[in-house]
Amino acid sequence: MGERTNVRWVVVAVLFLVTAINYADRATISLAGPAIARQLRLDAVAMGYVFSAFGWAYVLAQLPGGWLLDRYGSKRVYAASLTLWSTFTLLTAGVGALASLGAVVALFALRFLVGAAEAPSFPANSRIVAAWFPASERGTASAIFNSAQYAATVVFAPLMGWLIASFGWPSVFVVMGALGLSFVLVWKALIHDPKTHPLANAAEVAYIEAGGGLVSMDQARRDDGPDLRYVGRLLRSRMLVGVYVAQYCINTLTYFFITWFPVYLVRERHMTILKAGFVAAIPAVCGFVGGVLGGVFSDALLKRGHSLSVARKTPIVAGMLLSMTMVACNYVSSQSAVIFLMALAFFGKGVGALGWAVNADTAPRQFAGLSGALFNTCGNLSGITTPIAIGYIVQGTGSFAWALVYVGAHALVAIVCYLGVVGRIHRVTLA
Repeated sequence: MGERTNVRWVVVAVLFLVTAINYADRATISLAGPAIARQLRLDAVAMGYVFSAFGWAYVLAQLPGGWLLDRYGSKRVYAASLTLWSTFTLLTAGVGALASLGAVVALFALRFLVGAAEAPSFPANSRIVAAWFPASERGTASAIFNSAQYAATVVFAPLMGWLIASFGWPSVFVVMGALGLSFVLVWKALIHDPKTHPLANAAEVAYIEAGGGLVSMDQARRDDGPDLRYVGRLLRSRMLVGVYVAQYCINTLTYFFITWFPVYLVRERHMTILKAGFVAAIPAVCGFVGGVLGGVFSDALLKRGHSLSVARKTPIVAGMLLSMTMVACNYVSSQSAVIFLMALAFFGKGVGALGWAVNADTAPRQFAGLSGALFNTCGNLSGITTPIAIGYIVQGTGSFAWALVYVGAHALVAIVCYLGVVGRIHRVTLA
């Protein structure tokens, strides 16, 4: 068969890039929000509804998106998803030309549509990794695409800030929308099934398949419509329920950092907005490093003969323990100590963010898209609950002390899930 090719790493590089665009498009509204609010004369309540539009649609569209992946395959659905969310992002640039009420309605609708269009993306990422990578490399591959969420903040936030300052807020949506649409061509050229990829040879496909890769996943598509009975069957698995609840808890850490963390730095730690903006990037960098290291460490354990359960659970538990160090911020006064502890906590969150690797390890072969969608639905419910809960805590107590305890407690629950609920990690079989 000749020397084995390594096209799978090109595939995961494409997943990394498209996921970075995905997260950057999510962040466009938060960075452009103040300028939009001034131009459209929107108060905080109105902007709150606009900010929430993405999250509600993203959660609601997960299960339909998962069915579409299982029915039509990852390549086609992801290409359509990328085209749609980029188009809706591009169209957002024009809402300022509408009358006040019309602009608000259009802005909410477009953000809702972006959320719905992005829904299949992470289940598709997990599905593609399950098809292209043997179990011994799946942790690293999943960590690479998952770490793009941190890279997006570091790379695109300064770019978008410069665009807003130089050309106005609509320019952000034009540039990001155009970037996404142009990347569709890259996607179609480089993403194929393992057995049909023009650059992958038989030796690589055989290596992937021998290691547990689902190389024929998209050759056996389901022709029936979405059936919620399969969701019930997935939820009857104690292992999967433990994984889903843990992902909700892990994502609580993520949503704290991307929503309330800058506010915490300004209100509780009395930093200027400018300084808080730079400081907020530090945990993102640490999360990126931790995310890649967690995946590499997990796969190294697997290659050294440890079980899949040990290889996945060890970095998850260690990472969540590190994340809990954020609670120590309640007992320090210096800004440098706070920055260090928060960076350590987000590094730990990155190390422990192996949920997508676990999903790729456990999803039933014929329902990989649906399982990933259910996993992502549960995980992203925290995007709705976390900002609201922390808001009530801060308003009721006048400080962030109990808010940090709230977030840290979720890391502890994630540990309990993996050690006491999940049990042996294995692929679920649904007859």
